Parts: sequence; structure tokens; C-alpha cells
Amino acid sequence: MSRPPILVLALAGAFLLLVASLVIGSFTTPGFPPYAVTVPQEALVGESIVGPSTYTLDASAGDGWRRFDFARNAVVESGSWDIAFRRNNMIAAPGAGIADLGAVAFDSVREAPAEGYVNPSVEKWYRYSMLSHLLTSKHHVYAVRTADGHYAKIEILAYYCRDVGAACYTVRYAFQGNGTRRVAK
Repeated sequence: MSRPPILVLALAGAFLLLVASLVIGSFTTPGFPPYAVTVPQEALVGESIVGPSTYTLDASAGDGWRRFDFARNAVVESGSWDIAFRRNNMIAAPGAGIADLGAVAFDSVREAPAEGYVNPSVEKWYRYSMLSHLLTSKHHVYAVRTADGHYAKIEILAYYCRDVGAACYTVRYAFQGNGTRRVAK
């Protein structure tokens, strides 16, 4: 009786390890970050700089966007807005744009760039784990140019929260109300 080739044994062992890790991952319960959904309280920003601030919003409804207006410092139901979230998507308002500044420290971004706002949406802001089936932020900082010519910077901190579970974004942001590109105090 002949032995199977070493390559076949190695591949079978790798397959069994993969299956075992997927099964173990499916039985683990993720620990959700301690963030709670922020109660929207609109407050006009005016000519000041806001932030850095954190905001947690529920974007778990698949049939509607949760719109955020930097100038009102809140999720809004009507009127103008700057960015919106739905499930694992983030988009800019019509006439606005988003620029991916990369995996840089949030506080290191002192001024938003003058150009490069070509993205109406942010693609793949997250990493997906095959083992846990969870999305985690790549911690990129994004510059936002609003439709009315103001600037902000934003970083997605978490995609989960204790009250909602998935599609519960916690973001850190700073917004300049006077129209300059300076997004840090």
C-alpha cells in the first residue's frame, strides 16, 4: 500500500485547520464597543471649529440613509446634509466630496487638502475577518468638502455598538465652520 503524497497531506491538514477555525469563530460572541447611540441635538456651529468630537449613529436600516450635517452637528431628518451612512456604506452629499488621507493619526491632519475630492463614496473603509465575520475600521482619516465649501475630517472608529450591534457607526470628526481648510484648533 502506498502513502499519499506529502502535498496532499499538507493540503488536507490546512483544510481541516481552516474548517476548525471557521467553526470556532462561529461560536464566539463578539464584544461590542461600549458606545451608545448619540441623541441628536441640533446646534448650529456658525463660524467656529467643532471637534474633535465623537458621534455614534444607527445606520442598520437597509432601506434608508442616516444623514449627518456638520453645520448642525447632528444626524438630521431633513434639510441639507454632508455625509450619510447605510449599513457598511458612507457617501458624500450631492456636490460634496471625500478624499482618503490614508492611515494617518487623526490629530496630525491640521488642514484639509485643496484638491482630490473625487470620491462620492468611501469604498472598503473596513477590514473583514473571515474568522469572526466582523468589520473593523482601517482607521483611515477622510477629508470632506461639503457642498457649500466647508471642510471637515472624519475617522470611523467602530462599526458596532452595544445598543444596535452592527451598522452602528462611531466616528471622530472635526469641522471648520468659517470655510477655511483648517480642521484642527
